[in-house]
Amino acid sequence: MTPEQEKLIAIFNTKIQLTDEEALALLAHWNKPTTLKRNEFLIQKGQVEAALFYVVSGSMRIFFPHRDDEICVGFAHEGNLICSYPSFIRNLPSEYYIQALAKTELISIGRQHFYALFDSYPRIERAWRMLEEEALLGKIERETEMLTFTPEERYERLLERSAHIFQTIPRKYIASYLRMTPETLSRIRPTEKNADDSRVASQS
Repeated sequence: MTPEQEKLIAIFNTKIQLTDEEALALLAHWNKPTTLKRNEFLIQKGQVEAALFYVVSGSMRIFFPHRDDEICVGFAHEGNLICSYPSFIRNLPSEYYIQALAKTELISIGRQHFYALFDSYPRIERAWRMLEEEALLGKIERETEMLTFTPEERYERLLERSAHIFQTIPRKYIASYLRMTPETLSRIRPTEKNADDSRVASQS
Protein backbone atom coordinates (compact mmCIF):
# COMPACT_ATOMS: atom_id res chain seq x y z
CA MET A 1 0.00 0.00 0.00
CA THR A 2 1.02 3.58 -0.60
CA PRO A 3 1.10 5.96 2.38
CA GLU A 4 -2.11 7.57 1.10
CA GLN A 5 -3.84 4.19 0.90
CA GLU A 6 -2.72 3.28 4.41
CA LYS A 7 -4.17 6.55 5.75
CA LEU A 8 -7.44 5.91 3.94
CA ILE A 9 -7.79 2.42 5.38
CA ALA A 10 -6.86 3.79 8.80
CA ILE A 11 -10.06 5.89 8.75
CA PHE A 12 -12.17 2.73 8.51
CA ASN A 13 -9.91 0.88 10.94
CA THR A 14 -10.73 3.40 13.66
CA LYS A 15 -14.14 1.70 13.79
CA ILE A 16 -13.47 -1.87 12.65
CA GLN A 17 -10.11 -3.45 11.94
CA LEU A 18 -10.48 -4.55 8.33
CA THR A 19 -8.89 -7.76 7.15
CA ASP A 20 -6.31 -7.61 4.36
CA GLU A 21 -8.93 -8.92 1.95
CA GLU A 22 -11.44 -6.25 2.97
CA ALA A 23 -8.86 -3.48 2.79
CA LEU A 24 -7.69 -4.51 -0.66
CA ALA A 25 -11.27 -4.79 -1.91
CA LEU A 26 -12.00 -1.28 -0.67
CA LEU A 27 -8.82 0.17 -2.16
CA ALA A 28 -9.38 -1.49 -5.53
CA HIS A 29 -12.04 1.05 -6.42
CA TRP A 30 -10.30 4.17 -5.08
CA ASN A 31 -8.61 4.69 -8.42
CA LYS A 32 -9.85 8.02 -9.75
CA PRO A 33 -7.31 10.78 -9.01
CA THR A 34 -8.51 14.39 -9.22
CA THR A 35 -6.50 17.61 -9.05
CA LEU A 36 -8.17 20.94 -8.35
CA LYS A 37 -6.51 24.31 -8.66
CA ARG A 38 -7.19 26.99 -6.08
CA ASN A 39 -10.83 28.20 -6.30
CA GLU A 40 -11.93 25.33 -8.56
CA PHE A 41 -15.07 23.48 -7.55
CA LEU A 42 -15.35 19.81 -6.74
CA ILE A 43 -19.12 20.10 -7.00
CA GLN A 44 -21.58 22.93 -7.48
CA LYS A 45 -25.21 23.39 -6.56
CA GLY A 46 -27.47 21.45 -8.91
CA GLN A 47 -24.93 18.75 -9.74
CA VAL A 48 -25.41 15.19 -8.49
CA GLU A 49 -22.60 13.85 -6.30
CA ALA A 50 -21.44 10.61 -7.90
CA ALA A 51 -18.34 9.86 -5.82
CA LEU A 52 -16.83 9.87 -2.34
CA PHE A 53 -13.46 11.63 -2.16
CA TYR A 54 -10.37 11.28 0.02
CA VAL A 55 -8.18 14.39 0.34
CA VAL A 56 -4.56 13.48 -0.34
CA SER A 57 -3.35 17.07 0.04
CA GLY A 58 -4.76 20.58 0.07
CA SER A 59 -7.77 22.20 1.70
CA MET A 60 -11.41 22.83 0.77
CA ARG A 61 -14.52 24.56 2.04
CA ILE A 62 -18.16 23.44 1.94
CA PHE A 63 -20.74 26.20 1.63
CA PHE A 64 -24.19 27.04 0.37
CA PRO A 65 -25.65 30.31 -0.90
CA HIS A 66 -28.06 32.18 1.37
CA ARG A 67 -29.66 35.34 0.02
CA ASP A 68 -26.72 37.55 -0.95
CA ASP A 69 -24.20 35.68 1.17
CA GLU A 70 -22.43 32.33 1.43
CA ILE A 71 -22.60 30.25 4.58
CA CYS A 72 -19.62 28.01 5.22
CA VAL A 73 -20.61 24.74 6.88
CA GLY A 74 -17.34 22.83 6.89
CA PHE A 75 -13.77 22.36 5.76
CA ALA A 76 -11.70 19.44 4.52
CA HIS A 77 -7.97 18.86 4.76
CA GLU A 78 -5.44 16.15 4.07
CA GLY A 79 -6.72 12.85 5.42
CA ASN A 80 -10.42 13.73 5.29
CA LEU A 81 -13.28 12.08 3.42
CA ILE A 82 -15.52 14.57 1.63
CA CYS A 83 -18.51 14.77 -0.69
CA SER A 84 -21.79 16.61 -0.93
CA TYR A 85 -23.22 14.04 1.41
CA PRO A 86 -27.00 14.57 1.02
CA SER A 87 -26.59 14.38 -2.74
CA PHE A 88 -24.35 11.32 -2.44
CA ILE A 89 -26.75 9.25 -0.36
CA ARG A 90 -29.95 10.38 -2.08
CA ASN A 91 -28.62 10.62 -5.64
CA LEU A 92 -30.27 14.05 -5.94
CA PRO A 93 -28.89 17.47 -6.98
CA SER A 94 -26.57 19.04 -4.44
CA GLU A 95 -27.53 22.10 -2.42
CA TYR A 96 -23.88 22.68 -1.55
CA TYR A 97 -20.70 23.86 -3.21
CA ILE A 98 -17.30 22.35 -2.44
CA GLN A 99 -14.40 24.58 -3.45
CA ALA A 100 -10.63 24.15 -3.26
CA LEU A 101 -8.85 26.79 -1.17
CA ALA A 102 -5.46 25.66 -2.44
CA LYS A 103 -4.19 23.16 -4.97
CA THR A 104 -5.88 19.96 -3.83
CA GLU A 105 -5.20 16.33 -4.74
CA LEU A 106 -7.93 13.74 -4.23
CA ILE A 107 -8.76 10.15 -5.01
CA SER A 108 -12.31 8.88 -5.22
CA ILE A 109 -14.60 5.90 -5.42
CA GLY A 110 -17.79 5.91 -7.44
CA ARG A 111 -21.08 5.81 -5.58
CA GLN A 112 -22.22 2.57 -7.20
CA HIS A 113 -18.92 0.81 -6.54
CA PHE A 114 -18.89 1.98 -2.93
CA TYR A 115 -22.35 0.71 -2.11
CA ALA A 116 -21.79 -2.49 -4.07
CA LEU A 117 -18.94 -3.32 -1.68
CA PHE A 118 -21.42 -3.54 1.18
CA ASP A 119 -23.09 -6.63 -0.29
CA SER A 120 -19.82 -8.59 -0.37
CA TYR A 121 -18.17 -7.08 2.70
CA PRO A 122 -20.66 -6.34 5.50
CA ARG A 123 -17.88 -5.21 7.84
CA ILE A 124 -16.99 -2.37 5.47
CA GLU A 125 -20.64 -1.33 5.57
CA ARG A 126 -20.62 -1.50 9.36
CA ALA A 127 -17.46 0.62 9.58
CA TRP A 128 -19.01 3.19 7.26
CA ARG A 129 -22.20 3.28 9.31
CA MET A 130 -20.17 3.92 12.45
CA LEU A 131 -18.31 6.75 10.71
CA GLU A 132 -21.68 8.20 9.68
CA GLU A 133 -22.92 8.00 13.26
CA GLU A 134 -19.84 9.82 14.49
CA ALA A 135 -20.33 12.54 11.88
CA LEU A 136 -23.98 12.89 12.89
CA LEU A 137 -23.06 13.31 16.55
CA GLY A 138 -20.54 15.96 15.55
CA LYS A 139 -23.20 17.81 13.58
CA ILE A 140 -25.62 17.72 16.51
CA GLU A 141 -22.91 19.05 18.81
CA ARG A 142 -22.09 21.84 16.38
CA GLU A 143 -25.74 22.84 15.97
CA THR A 144 -26.08 22.99 19.75
CA GLU A 145 -23.06 25.27 19.92
CA MET A 146 -24.46 27.57 17.23
CA LEU A 147 -27.77 27.89 19.08
CA THR A 148 -26.60 28.19 22.69
CA PHE A 149 -22.95 29.31 22.84
CA THR A 150 -21.64 32.87 22.77
CA PRO A 151 -19.29 33.87 19.91
CA GLU A 152 -16.35 33.57 22.30
CA GLU A 153 -17.40 30.08 23.35
CA ARG A 154 -17.88 28.98 19.73
CA TYR A 155 -14.41 30.24 18.91
CA GLU A 156 -12.84 28.44 21.88
CA ARG A 157 -14.50 25.14 20.96
CA LEU A 158 -13.25 25.37 17.39
CA LEU A 159 -9.77 26.21 18.64
CA GLU A 160 -9.82 23.14 20.89
CA ARG A 161 -11.00 20.81 18.13
CA SER A 162 -9.27 22.17 15.03
CA ALA A 163 -6.61 24.76 15.81
CA HIS A 164 -4.88 23.99 12.51
CA ILE A 165 -7.58 25.68 10.43
CA PHE A 166 -6.46 29.07 11.71
CA GLN A 167 -3.19 28.47 9.85
CA THR A 168 -4.69 27.45 6.52
CA ILE A 169 -8.20 28.91 6.13
CA PRO A 170 -8.92 32.59 5.36
CA ARG A 171 -10.47 34.38 8.30
CA LYS A 172 -13.65 35.33 6.44
CA TYR A 173 -14.51 31.66 5.95
CA ILE A 174 -13.79 30.78 9.56
CA ALA A 175 -16.03 33.66 10.64
CA SER A 176 -18.82 32.37 8.39
CA TYR A 177 -18.41 28.88 9.81
CA LEU A 178 -18.70 30.29 13.34
CA ARG A 179 -21.76 32.38 12.37
CA MET A 180 -20.11 35.69 13.12
CA THR A 181 -18.66 38.61 11.18
CA PRO A 182 -14.93 38.81 10.42
CA GLU A 183 -14.86 41.89 12.67
CA THR A 184 -16.22 39.89 15.61
CA LEU A 185 -13.64 37.17 15.02
CA SER A 186 -10.89 39.81 14.92
CA ARG A 187 -12.10 41.18 18.23
CA ILE A 188 -12.08 37.73 19.82
CA ARG A 189 -8.73 36.75 18.31
CA PRO A 190 -6.89 40.05 17.79
CA THR A 191 -3.42 38.50 17.63
CA GLU A 192 -4.33 36.09 14.84
CA LYS A 193 -2.31 36.38 11.69
CA ASN A 194 -4.90 36.01 9.00
CA ALA A 195 -4.63 32.98 6.74
CA ASP A 196 -4.97 35.35 3.81
CA ASP A 197 -5.07 34.70 0.11
CA SER A 198 -1.31 35.03 -0.30
CA ARG A 199 -0.69 32.16 2.09
CA VAL A 200 -3.24 29.95 0.41
CA ALA A 201 -1.99 30.90 -3.04
CA SER A 202 1.48 29.71 -2.09
CA GLN A 203 0.09 26.18 -2.04
CA SER A 204 -1.32 26.42 -5.57
